[in-house]
Amino acid sequence: LFAIFAFATCGGYSGGLRLSVDCANKSESDLNIDIAFAYPFRLHQVNFDAPTCEGKRREKLSLIGDFSSSAEFFVTIAVFAFLYSLAATVVYIFFQNKYRENNRGPLIDFIVTVVFSFLWLVSSSAWAKGLSDVKIATDPDEVLLLMSACKQQSNKCLPVRSPVMSSLNTSVVFGFLNFILWAGNIWFVFKETGWHSSGQRHPPDTMEKQSSSYNQGGYNQDSYGPAGGYNQPGSYGQVGEYGQSQSYGQSGPTSFANQI
Repeated sequence: LFAIFAFATCGGYSGGLRLSVDCANKSESDLNIDIAFAYPFRLHQVNFDAPTCEGKRREKLSLIGDFSSSAEFFVTIAVFAFLYSLAATVVYIFFQNKYRENNRGPLIDFIVTVVFSFLWLVSSSAWAKGLSDVKIATDPDEVLLLMSACKQQSNKCLPVRSPVMSSLNTSVVFGFLNFILWAGNIWFVFKETGWHSSGQRHPPDTMEKQSSSYNQGGYNQDSYGPAGGYNQPGSYGQVGEYGQSQSYGQSGPTSFANQI
């Protein structure tokens, strides 16, 4: 969905501006000069006619700049990201077993996710710079400077309508949101790979070794058995707890409480 929003707001854009040239001789004026442009923003191919305020003669002008490379790169990455996301969703749902077979699927998915994250960052940054240049090239005040009639003090040149760039601004925002989304997804795809699984095997092995060595130590031995002091017959009687010379444990292995 984020990829769709990215390429739809950029690739489907069309806008325009309107200028007004009021000559000293009113009959030569043109108060509605419409200039339309659209994706892929090859502005140097956008032509328009403007009055020269010198008789009925008009001049043919064009906008300045070619920003198609950054725009087309951005849209291309968005389209391919959408197609890959769609294919990956189908694999996750219907071919989960084949995806995990030999760990090849998760590794490919991980590499592609890293590549797309990098491409989203590059394309979004390039398109953000390209959009800034498009705004400058289509600024009505900048376009008026191209007209010879506007260089004369007697003529009045005014911008009537500026192009609306809200959808293009949205495309840049969705571009960076896609970068954040794909970069964050790297961790979840990495957990599916064998690299993450192999890294998780070592801690249990270490704990198992520690537990085995712990069981071989003194706490696992029968320290309280016949070799110890408390289970030996007559151990309490050796001390003479109540000041008597007889031994409480001499009669047999009965408990101390029963002897009392």
